[in-house]
Amino acid sequence: MSQMSNGKGVAQAERPSEFAEHVRATVARTVVGQSVVVERVLIALLTGGHLLLEGVPGIAKTLMVQAVAGAIDLHFARVQFTIDLLPSDIIGSEILDQRTGEFRVHKGPIFTNLFLADEINRASPKVQSALLEAMQERRVSIGNATHDLPAPFLVIATQNPVEQAGTFDLPEAQLDRFMLRHRLTYPTPDEEAEVVRRSLALKLKKKGEGAVPMSAFDAIDAGKEMHLRDLSGAMAAVQEVHVSEVFVRDCVELVNLTRRHKDIQLGCSPRAALALVHASRARAFIQGRSYTIPEDLFALAEDVVLHRVRLRYDAIAQGRRSDEVLREILDSMA
Repeated sequence: MSQMSNGKGVAQAERPSEFAEHVRATVARTVVGQSVVVERVLIALLTGGHLLLEGVPGIAKTLMVQAVAGAIDLHFARVQFTIDLLPSDIIGSEILDQRTGEFRVHKGPIFTNLFLADEINRASPKVQSALLEAMQERRVSIGNATHDLPAPFLVIATQNPVEQAGTFDLPEAQLDRFMLRHRLTYPTPDEEAEVVRRSLALKLKKKGEGAVPMSAFDAIDAGKEMHLRDLSGAMAAVQEVHVSEVFVRDCVELVNLTRRHKDIQLGCSPRAALALVHASRARAFIQGRSYTIPEDLFALAEDVVLHRVRLRYDAIAQGRRSDEVLREILDSMA
């Protein structure tokens, strides 16, 4: 892969974005570690892309999203996806007003800035498809009318890679609408020890004459120093980050290599190239650069590509994994 910049070297990078530093610092007061995940959430926010977080229970997926919403003046809504959830529970419905005899629109929780779809794969395909129009067009249809969603609008979904009984795999059309799919890992022993220490420091929360122990959600920093105008300004700054023609061609080459690889049955769609370019631009902004570099592509490739490809059955039978195939493709480009 060719080195690319607009005449600057990596060593000349500017200081990290003030917006990104504020969000990271605020989240760090609630969530221990997981700096890469926070970066991915920031990339999604700054680009208007959607994010799928995958990880075992108890590693602060939901807590982190709520902490990010608390760091910015964003309207936040969380829906726990279950097998009996209906599309109207998400987008809303028309309700008959008994007094006037007319139907009025009851807007669902999707009308928010940051929508958290918790354990999205536990809902039926019919419910999952209710998100398609919202994620792609930033609007929903209720009855005969179409309603625009607030700006900004972002879907962050979580799913559990274990306990697959009673779950429904997201179809390719749904997965392709997620700009990034990030897989969370367990914290390090030092980070886990800090989690325990913070838990021991939590007090009781009074409720009348009774009390309940505080949880990490009660300790989320509520100080909203950043507002929507700050987010909008940061999004505008991301648009100014330089992307060279060489970088664009490298992104397109990576996507095309997934379509031609002998072990891959379904390669990436053009959305993957778009996601790589836009996510790289946001990552450069977060790190204080005004231009993209090859490191951005390599750092984001797994999160952009892996949920968009399907291996051939014979490759799976031979024990091949998607991440190994992607690594081979990236090594051939280096």
